[in-house]
Amino acid sequence: MTRIHFSKYEGTGNDFILIDNLNGTYNFLSEVHVMKLCDRKLGIGADGLILINSDASSDFYMDFFNSDGSKSFCGNGSRCAVQYTLSLGIHKGETKFRAIDGFHKGTVSDNSVSIEMNDVSTITAHVDDYVLDTGSPHYVQYNDDLSSENTIRKGKEIRYSPSFVQNGINVNLLQVLAPDQIKIATYERGVEDETQSCGTGATACALVHDFVSNSTFNKIQVNVKGGVLSVSFKRGSKGNYSQIVLSGRAKFVFSGTIDC
Repeated sequence: MTRIHFSKYEGTGNDFILIDNLNGTYNFLSEVHVMKLCDRKLGIGADGLILINSDASSDFYMDFFNSDGSKSFCGNGSRCAVQYTLSLGIHKGETKFRAIDGFHKGTVSDNSVSIEMNDVSTITAHVDDYVLDTGSPHYVQYNDDLSSENTIRKGKEIRYSPSFVQNGINVNLLQVLAPDQIKIATYERGVEDETQSCGTGATACALVHDFVSNSTFNKIQVNVKGGVLSVSFKRGSKGNYSQIVLSGRAKFVFSGTIDC
């Protein structure tokens, strides 16, 4: 049994366990350990776990695990990792890090943490809805019922449908509030439940809203159940976006130790 030192952070209600693994102390952590630590009744409790690993080509490698032990990219997790590594002294407010989908830049400014997302080159219509990849695959449906009951029902229905059951997909319900403002609810694969916020989901919904509405804005406010995010971008050809930046709150919650 090993004693693990951890910190807990949240990004607009999306919560994560962050662990300093620069020296490789916790390389032994497996999917089973991750599931145990993320368990909200028997562990620390979180939507995901992040190991901060050393990296020869950037300031750090963000090794992200969903609460079921699977791996993916995570927008809010990345923002929390940028805030956490600032506290470790790895950078002074601007950083370049690597994740499962490649390199990203992160910035801490006042009460906001921003990360540069990878370019999006394709938005595909799926019946009356939309599918795209913003570091993780997302399904976006226009739906004004953002209740948890409807989000979970729709989320499971789509995520476990024949088209997506094998690899899974995150499911977002999108409500338009104004030309440059939307509200969303997200069912996340890997968590297999609704989360209070999803950074890659907010990005996906902002781009779909722009794609469908043909707006002239280059920044969309995204209201999630845990707070407010913003997504800015440069619009290219239809369905093609670059210079995508996700911004919002990322806060320290508590730190501690746990035997695992």
